[in-house]
Amino acid sequence: MKTGNEQEACHAHDEPVASVKKQMRNRETLLDLAEIFKVLGDHTRVQILDALSQSELCVCALAELLNMSSSAVSHQLRVLRTAKIVKFRKQGKHVYYSLDDHHIENLMQEGLDHIQHG
Repeated sequence: MKTGNEQEACHAHDEPVASVKKQMRNRETLLDLAEIFKVLGDHTRVQILDALSQSELCVCALAELLNMSSSAVSHQLRVLRTAKIVKFRKQGKHVYYSLDDHHIENLMQEGLDHIQHG
């Protein structure tokens, strides 16, 4: 239970709280954003994104670059595809992956900038 002084101090913030509340994004949007950050929170997936930011690649090329099995890379690509972070195209028997759009590349660059200059 708040004392009289605590209640007075809280009421002093009523205006900024109301203003921020109007501007905050809805719960569903923030849950979606949290999910993207969760997907990006895996070292292997970030390595895949780093490689794909350089060039479109097939699973076997990614597996060679990361020194992993094709099945392990495929699993991570499935997670990234589900989150709409990477896209793919088929050419014959090969499937080539790339970043879904420039937003992903920008997100990675912002993170790198934060690390280097933060």
